[in-house]
Amino acid sequence: MTPKHPAGSLPPHHTPAERAALGKAARSAVPRSSHADFTPAPKRPDPVDIVEAQSATRVPELVPIRYGRMTESPFRFYRGAAAIMAADLAGTPRSGIRAQLCGDAHLLNFRLLASPERRMMFDINDFDETLPGPWEWDVKRLSASLVIAARANGYSGKERADIVRTTVRSYREWMRRFAGLGNLPVWYTHFDEDWVRTHIVGELGSRGRDRWKKTTAKARSRDSLQAFNKLTHVVDGKALIAADPPLVVPLQDLLPDMERGALEKQLRKLIGSYGRSLSTDRRFLLGQYRFADVARKVVGVGSVGTRCWIILMLGRDDSDPLLLQAKEADESVLAPYVGTSEYRTQGERVVAGQRLMQATSDIFLGWERAEGIDGRRRDFYVRQLRDWKGIAEPELMVPAAMRAFGELCGATLARAHARSGDRIAIASYLGGGDVFDRALVPFAEAYADQNEKDHQALVDAVRSGRVKAEAA
Repeated sequence: MTPKHPAGSLPPHHTPAERAALGKAARSAVPRSSHADFTPAPKRPDPVDIVEAQSATRVPELVPIRYGRMTESPFRFYRGAAAIMAADLAGTPRSGIRAQLCGDAHLLNFRLLASPERRMMFDINDFDETLPGPWEWDVKRLSASLVIAARANGYSGKERADIVRTTVRSYREWMRRFAGLGNLPVWYTHFDEDWVRTHIVGELGSRGRDRWKKTTAKARSRDSLQAFNKLTHVVDGKALIAADPPLVVPLQDLLPDMERGALEKQLRKLIGSYGRSLSTDRRFLLGQYRFADVARKVVGVGSVGTRCWIILMLGRDDSDPLLLQAKEADESVLAPYVGTSEYRTQGERVVAGQRLMQATSDIFLGWERAEGIDGRRRDFYVRQLRDWKGIAEPELMVPAAMRAFGELCGATLARAHARSGDRIAIASYLGGGDVFDRALVPFAEAYADQNEKDHQALVDAVRSGRVKAEAA
């Protein structure tokens, strides 16, 4: 029996000509130029209602931090508003061709990270919302994020349009390149440090190369040992996670003794059993570490309030640390519009999507369902807290740098979609011209306008006392 394809769309027995015909036929039904439009639905939900609905299942004392971060700027709001945009995208044109989606493909979710072979890679690195769906949605979320970041930097309309067109052209041209390759060459394609330096950074001159050198050096320093030195201290001869409330709260500071003991038992069980989702060799490696301490950690913007734990593991001795992050996985914000996950748990959904879309994934990436945490069954995925992570700083980018970054993101997203969706049909739909590239410029600008209104709505809700916000 042929296994079900994770993205639910790839026709493995169709010829390349038949797949190309599917893409061309989709143009007639949904013209590429139609993607330029974004018109809010007549009965568009209140964006604050959507954000509050998400908050209802989160840790109550952390929710004000989420609102505080989202009110800081339109871009920070956008980072936490994937659910709002998913509802909006559901009303936009769809080609009918699906791929595995990141679901939250804004520019800061593309970053540097380490491969298991200790090579610096550039890839997507956030899959909390991953599900199969319309490939256009990821491209549109990325494009709008670039416009929002570019507006914050004061770029002109012409500069913003150039950035979006370059990003989408990169996606289109790389998808057409992948359409001409066999399955294995597509699967093996990756963008490592050397490739990025040669093909992207080389266009930015000596200043750009100097910044890239500093960025990669900083990323290499962000590993388990660096996190260990930053986040822990020694108490009575034992390494423990240091408190930095409300962002990092050790378990012993969070709950009374009896409740703490029960929760620590559940978390120990979680880490002990999640190894079953790893390959045999990685499960063996995990088994060489012992559980030493645990703390609750606040992460990101949109994720603030989800249950997230950092677990200190120690290996050969107390100077051989491994810091894991166990993050709650809830239903994807895309699910109401594209269908629920085929996986038994939401943690497995996240991990399966990440492994499918990334060129290479963290060796400790896995999942488990935990019983009794905060009184109910919850799904988690686990990975290393830090492993050579380098994050872009868009506020420091000149237009040429953001344009180059967008070009790299477009290529990376195309590679991820080409692994899971029908790359030949998508490439055929996009074609060799720039119709789709140009269409996404007005879409991104219109959505940036809407995002600014939604951000203001949340600011107004805070001022009126409807919701409470805290800085942290």
